[in-house]
Amino acid sequence: MRSSHPRSAAVAALVATALATGLLAGSADAAEGAVSADPIRIHDIQGTTRISPLSGKQVADVEGIVTGVRTYGSRGFWIQDPDADDNDATSEGVFVFTSSVPTVAVGDAVKVSGTVGEYVPGGLNSGNQSVTQISKPTVTVVSSGNALPEATAINEYSVPAEYAPAGDPAAAGSINGLTLQPTRYALDYYESLEGMNVRIGTSRVVGATDPYSELWVTVKGWENTAKRGGTIYGSYESQNTGRLQIQQLAPLAQQPFPVANVGDKLTGTTEGPLDFNQFGGYTLVARTLGTVVAGTLAPEKTKPQAEQELAVATYNVENLDPSDPQEKFDALAKAVVENLASPDVLALEEIQDDNGAKNDGTVSAEQTLTKFTAAITAAGGPAYQWRTVNPEDKKDGGEPGGNIRQVFLFNPARVSFTERAPGDAVTATGVVKENGKAALTHSPGRVDPANPAWADSRKPLAGEFVFRGKTVFVIANHFGSKGGDEGLTSHHQPPVRSSEAKRLLQAQAVNGFVKEILAADKNANVLVLGDINDFEFSATTNALADGGALYPAIKSLPKAERYSYVYQGNAQVLDQILTSPAIKKFTYDSVHINAEFAAQNSDHDPQVLRFRP
Repeated sequence: MRSSHPRSAAVAALVATALATGLLAGSADAAEGAVSADPIRIHDIQGTTRISPLSGKQVADVEGIVTGVRTYGSRGFWIQDPDADDNDATSEGVFVFTSSVPTVAVGDAVKVSGTVGEYVPGGLNSGNQSVTQISKPTVTVVSSGNALPEATAINEYSVPAEYAPAGDPAAAGSINGLTLQPTRYALDYYESLEGMNVRIGTSRVVGATDPYSELWVTVKGWENTAKRGGTIYGSYESQNTGRLQIQQLAPLAQQPFPVANVGDKLTGTTEGPLDFNQFGGYTLVARTLGTVVAGTLAPEKTKPQAEQELAVATYNVENLDPSDPQEKFDALAKAVVENLASPDVLALEEIQDDNGAKNDGTVSAEQTLTKFTAAITAAGGPAYQWRTVNPEDKKDGGEPGGNIRQVFLFNPARVSFTERAPGDAVTATGVVKENGKAALTHSPGRVDPANPAWADSRKPLAGEFVFRGKTVFVIANHFGSKGGDEGLTSHHQPPVRSSEAKRLLQAQAVNGFVKEILAADKNANVLVLGDINDFEFSATTNALADGGALYPAIKSLPKAERYSYVYQGNAQVLDQILTSPAIKKFTYDSVHINAEFAAQNSDHDPQVLRFRP
């Protein structure tokens, strides 16, 4: 997950590429010299759709007041016409791309000549909307120190409740050619303000400050509110229209960006141009930034399991390997002991091999796990043992050279692991019937590893555990990522979610394996858990649950508590534990210790389920 303009080299390269290839709609070279005889105003350039009617054309002496100057990343400045037209669909602001550090100042009245174009952050194949801009500019400063055009207030009253129009079927689902309806759709509303000077008042933070110096707020304090202050993404139709990304125009060396957690308040007025970038879409790039007032959010601690309860947890520990600082191991270990109450079985995702991203054929994670379990013991936790199956080198995706895999940790004082001819990376575990009960042929073993669904992806790890004389089957997963999916602000509506196809096949494979266990013993205790990389309402989750084989336990929580991850201000479910029908009574907890905080040990929140087998 990434962010915005401070990644200057990458952004500048994308800008250069887009310009060199003629931008979105027509070649600048082909339109060379096509200068309009009439004065062109900014609203003429912006037009009433997402694509400028003048894209690819030369314009001369476009007048405006400079409202913001960006000296890093995608360098340039914004201008706004103080003399607005009477059409709400046409923006009065536009970005002037200079490539080099701009020489204008906020408050300058300027005339700009150059080429109108549509730059697509992230490239033409990203699905992102485009930014209307003037490039290769010639700039004349007419006067300085002018008052800025009054900022347009973005608030709960101005942002429509409906997110986006349906894409045009004749244009592959694109909304680019549709006339903007800013009073009906939130995306149209934001687009109608592209490049303009906007402001928000005191707003709740719904996405913590990230490593790229940005945060997310909502201007709709009541919209799908999470119990702890975030905003719940509870369906494909709950995009949360009030979310807005906040950056600052001032370079970090000049003005540090505030550190905020979910539930904090960005108070006062935040004002500046409204930009669009590839990492979140519409973004208020603050010329004036409000003040962060901290809330009271603290990392959660789950309830310890009772003597007769089995506690099973899942935790994505974000590419853990021995080269990580001891502080990361210690922090993760402390969380296992103090926040997760030392679960009896802990499925870990993203355990890397013994030298992490070094790409030299190493696949063992012995050192990683030795270091982690020692840190847990040092933190006052149990002496966990582990079971895993090492992957084939470079066959499971993730960070190149890292060879991430799932691992079972278990507390031998509370639970035993049933060893059955441990499998290897390419050997599938199966299900047999022994004395009327189900058993695995390999424990630990991998589920259906030759299935094409797992190509360049983590194969599920299955194991048999015994707690108080009862067998419990645990299947640890790390499904394919959402990489390649279009963002919610895509010009395709609904956005293309291409990564779902692979996860659907993965879910079907796991569901089929669970059904094999249940066919051998309908009363088997089966837990499917891990980083499913998909929502509780998704086709992926539905496929896992197919035929009543499994129940997504996070659905037992109130909607305001269903999330394990925060992405672009949306609190959402990626990590899950699913139960077989025999597990009728349980306690479920999504333990919020990372996703809502600027300081994270991982970007995922662990999940814990307690039940009596």
